[in-house]
Amino acid sequence: MSTLERTRCRARAHPLALDAALAFAVLACMVAGSFVDPHGENGASWVARTPNTLSLTLIVLGAAALVFRRSAPLTVLGATGAVSLVECVTGDPRAPVAMSAVVALYTVASATDRPTTWRVGLLTMTVLTASAMLAGPLPWYAQENLGIFAWTGMAAAAGDAVRSRRAVVHAIRERAERAERTREEEARRRVAEERLRIARDLHDVVAHHIALVNVQAGVAAHVMDKRPDQAKEALAHVREASRSALNELRATVGLLRQSGDPEAPTEPAPGLARLDDLADTFRNAGLPVEVARTDHGTSLPAAVDLAAYRVIQEALTNVQKHAGAEAKAEVSVVRVGPNVEVTVLDSGPGRDDGDVPEDGGGHGLLGMRERVTALGGSCSAAPRYGGGFRVHAILPVKNRAPALGD
Repeated sequence: MSTLERTRCRARAHPLALDAALAFAVLACMVAGSFVDPHGENGASWVARTPNTLSLTLIVLGAAALVFRRSAPLTVLGATGAVSLVECVTGDPRAPVAMSAVVALYTVASATDRPTTWRVGLLTMTVLTASAMLAGPLPWYAQENLGIFAWTGMAAAAGDAVRSRRAVVHAIRERAERAERTREEEARRRVAEERLRIARDLHDVVAHHIALVNVQAGVAAHVMDKRPDQAKEALAHVREASRSALNELRATVGLLRQSGDPEAPTEPAPGLARLDDLADTFRNAGLPVEVARTDHGTSLPAAVDLAAYRVIQEALTNVQKHAGAEAKAEVSVVRVGPNVEVTVLDSGPGRDDGDVPEDGGGHGLLGMRERVTALGGSCSAAPRYGGGFRVHAILPVKNRAPALGD
């Protein structure tokens, strides 16, 4: 911080001391000005004379009032205007007492609004100038009388200009602070949305692959002694599912790396182009899956494509976990006007207690709905009449809402 800035800070911290110093400076100027003869032979000149007692008293009173110019600007202007009016009428030669009124008028103009400045400024100029012209000892056209009019007018204009500049600076500062707050709030919102998106992806990946690993491990344990070939096949599926889970987890966690971390995997996010591979993983786990698609040729935004894939993945995982050993699943992807509709049906009786999957404390269906809703679509999940479960999602081909994390 520079010396000038430190001085300004101290002045703001002690305004009364600053006003006292200003009052003393004005007092010195008025006393010095009382020794100037404006009507000398060679123009204004210094003269060896002593101001009269009334003029000195008015000078002291006007300067003393300026100490309180910030706390009561209108009152101080009235006091300094009164002593200036007395000096204009009685002073001969006249002492520059009006200097205190000029400073007080500047303070009023800089501390109040423009209408008040106009009213008070015109009143001060009119009263002091008219009194000096009409009741003073000098001719009405004297330079000193015109000087009172000019100085009071300039004081009002300067004070109004300072007040306007302060208002502009304050408005700019407020806009900057508001913009900074908005940027911080936007950054926090984006961070929260990104965390939620990553949490959904982690849930989808872990729930899907761990469910397959669990099923295949159970099959391997069941047939290990009697059918070792089938057990080996099941263990191969376990290895493949665990490898896929690790790859997807690595890609997802790679989003959290900093700029100096090792390069994250560049494998693209999964989409409907990998739907057949997804269905095969469930078929290998023992779940019959039928896929029907009428959306060929439809180009989906990356966020919509990923959301459709995750909805199907989560729905099939729930079928695998909750629908029972005899369940079958049907997946359909249909283009309907501006939307793509994804439906997953299963024929299983579900769990014996009849609860839907999300009642068990999981977040799969909730995450599905949030993911689809964030893209401007809709998602429903409910038991089917006669048994089984139905998941239905409608996704816009063109985003109507920004995707999370964008």
